[in-house]
Amino acid sequence: MKWIRRAGLAVIGLILLAVIVGAAYEAVGRRQAEKNFPVAGKLVDIGDRRIQIDCRGTGSPTVVFEAGLDMGGSLSWAGVHDSIAKTTRACAYSRAGVMWSDPKDGPQTGKGVAEDLHLALAKAGEQPPFVLVGHSLGGPYIMIYTKYFGSDVAGLVFVDATHPDQVEKFKSLTPFTLAAAMKPMRMGVLFRRVGLVRKVAATDSAPPEPTSAVRGTAAYASTSLPAMLKEVDSFNQTLAEAGSFRQLGSRPLFVLTAMAPMPKSDLAMMKMTAAQGEQYKARWLELHNEEASWSSCSQHQSVDTSHYIQFERPQVVIAAVRSVINSVRSGQCHT
Repeated sequence: MKWIRRAGLAVIGLILLAVIVGAAYEAVGRRQAEKNFPVAGKLVDIGDRRIQIDCRGTGSPTVVFEAGLDMGGSLSWAGVHDSIAKTTRACAYSRAGVMWSDPKDGPQTGKGVAEDLHLALAKAGEQPPFVLVGHSLGGPYIMIYTKYFGSDVAGLVFVDATHPDQVEKFKSLTPFTLAAAMKPMRMGVLFRRVGLVRKVAATDSAPPEPTSAVRGTAAYASTSLPAMLKEVDSFNQTLAEAGSFRQLGSRPLFVLTAMAPMPKSDLAMMKMTAAQGEQYKARWLELHNEEASWSSCSQHQSVDTSHYIQFERPQVVIAAVRSVINSVRSGQCHT
């Protein structure tokens, strides 16, 4: 029995050593992140916390970028930010707990996101009118912002945006749910202080975005992950909130829809056949057609890309944003 006891003690010792080494690796990684990837733009105090916001260029209306459900924050727009800043004022920011922004207590609801953004823009001295650009879940977020602060919003751009009804629309095609997909991420939170999230993020594949954005996102992944999961927890509530407001009047609206066929890896993950994948994309297009109907001054363009249009086809996003800017400036509907 002594050898069993010794083996058990050896295993415990190895685990403790791994934890100590992992914690040291994480501590060094966090210090290097602050050094190698300092705050982009500035941190603004919104009362109880600070929000990172990066505004560039001059002119009106001011474009405000809202990222999707990921950990890139303002870096999610690295491929288009500077180009839009050549046309007008352009601001990208990171939601609470993501990248450089301080975390918040309690849930992260769509209304909370809108309130944080409204305060951050005001504290940063940014003046409306705003053109809001939302990717993925950023679509519902900018609709909620418009619901509560509509007098600030002159136009919107949806970049393959989430639709409030999509969960119900896709239920018959796939058993896949966001909550199920995030289970590995939740396990990662348990080990984020011992370097596991940092290690995985450093080797993870990424969409074709600028290398600096990939590295910056990975550097802060271990601190951004809990905030992203808070948004996952409020996902259904956020969609319900966004779905309660679908009338944009005559505000210029540009809807971009990613229509590249689903790769085999996505079909496998979502437990769908190729035929079901085609049906999925057809329903996605229908949902985006409905989004385009929310304004009497709208344009809708299908793009042969996957979900991250701003990385795969940045010029398409730039052109859509500039089209809305021109409509706002001229006061005319350009469709």
